[in-house]
Amino acid sequence: MNSEKETAPGNELVLRSMGIDTYRENIIYMRADCHICRSEGFSALTRLVVGHGAKSIIATLNVVHSELLAQGEAGLSLEAFRRLGAKADDTITVDHLVPITSLGFVRAKMYGSELSAGDLEAIITDVTAGRYSNIELAAFLVACAGDRLNENEIVALTEAMIASGKRLTWGPGPIMDKHCVGGLPGNRTTPIVVSIAAAAGLTIPKTSSRAITSPAGTADAMETMAPVDLDLELIRRVVVQEGGCIAWGGAADLSPADDILIAVEKALDIDSVGQLIASVLSKKVAAGSTHVVIDIPVGTTAKVRSQKEARDIGKRMDAVARVIGLQIRIIYSDGSQPVGRGIGPALEAQDVLAVLRNDKDAPLDLRDRALTLAGVMLEMAGKCTAGSGNEKARTILDSGEALKKFLAICAAQGGFTEPGEAPHRYDVLADHDGVVHSVDNRRLARIAKLAGAPTAPTAGIRFHAPIGRSIRKGDLLFTMHAEAQGELDYAIAYMKQENGTIQYD
Repeated sequence: MNSEKETAPGNELVLRSMGIDTYRENIIYMRADCHICRSEGFSALTRLVVGHGAKSIIATLNVVHSELLAQGEAGLSLEAFRRLGAKADDTITVDHLVPITSLGFVRAKMYGSELSAGDLEAIITDVTAGRYSNIELAAFLVACAGDRLNENEIVALTEAMIASGKRLTWGPGPIMDKHCVGGLPGNRTTPIVVSIAAAAGLTIPKTSSRAITSPAGTADAMETMAPVDLDLELIRRVVVQEGGCIAWGGAADLSPADDILIAVEKALDIDSVGQLIASVLSKKVAAGSTHVVIDIPVGTTAKVRSQKEARDIGKRMDAVARVIGLQIRIIYSDGSQPVGRGIGPALEAQDVLAVLRNDKDAPLDLRDRALTLAGVMLEMAGKCTAGSGNEKARTILDSGEALKKFLAICAAQGGFTEPGEAPHRYDVLADHDGVVHSVDNRRLARIAKLAGAPTAPTAGIRFHAPIGRSIRKGDLLFTMHAEAQGELDYAIAYMKQENGTIQYD
């Protein structure tokens, strides 16, 4: 540490790089005896405005009671450095944050008040501008969780999230898209559906999320095969060239408030129905889509647990879609067990490639589900008559045109790569004979995450015991994959504590 560094005057401090990753939160580190802290009375968790040239961000103060920083120095988290566009030894200014008016609306919602369109617009504007700390974001999400947003509020939230970022526009429609509400391990239909649709001549600018509470999101799985961090210009170029893309929406500034909220949802491990609807539909409109197929898997251990709950979500989603000008078709699918065999980014990608390549041992459930969704999409777009979409989709897949289109999309996004394999594995074997009658999706997902997914792309589970399969003692139920022995051991310990992940009698 350079203790000789000259102290900056007034409200200025010299930046020191500390290399601390705080994910999406802006953190500023200041000495407890710093002249600014003492003069202004700043304490830990105070929200401050940090300026650097023409840029400024809002950051949460962490107070340092050691010699980690010299007098006149301040540290920033990696995220704060990035957003501020600053580097070590630059000079910053530190000022009080003017009270955020929209937090009053959040507090009102916590006590049961209905939020107006103006209230939600103000909240989302401040969220996008980085004025909310993670604690304040969590307060907003929890206040809206469960069934606490009515239809008018969901519409207003969706419109505010659309307005928070950029929007893509395309030529004459229809502009297609699809989405699954999630909660079902291995359900990686998107790359297959996009490939079939684009091969059929449709325009499908697919932007996807990374995992929120699951072992893999579409963007995580796709990233094991091709780059997904596409900006708006590259998305446009890929779609114009190939008819479709499979990109991470967070890199494109489409509904950016959604990505900020998703990051905190992930930490809280919650999914709000109203937030889910606003998240899905805002991203579709921002991407320029006009027609969307929505897959809602239903199962006792899926995200949506009953047909009643699924129908309620579908009804509300359809109502919001009509107001914002989207045409949607909702498919209620079986969510009783994983789809395919892979659970985790690379393992799911391997299933996708097996289906696209028409491998003899490709998972039939993944293939059939993708064909159903693609068929509905082809019918919505007028590419075939009602009831013939599945057969048309099957023809495109069987002919190899879908694989050809998928590889072309990968090449346009930066190049295709075969998904990798994890170096550490553990087989879970049956300890008695029986027939599989139930699978706990949540426990399987938990085991896959403890093994390292999705952060470790090749980690996860390969599943071998679907419902209805006859099992003999010693048969393989599933194989755990990990990139580090410690993560594998951790997942094994959890698995051995949990009974009933796969029920067979």
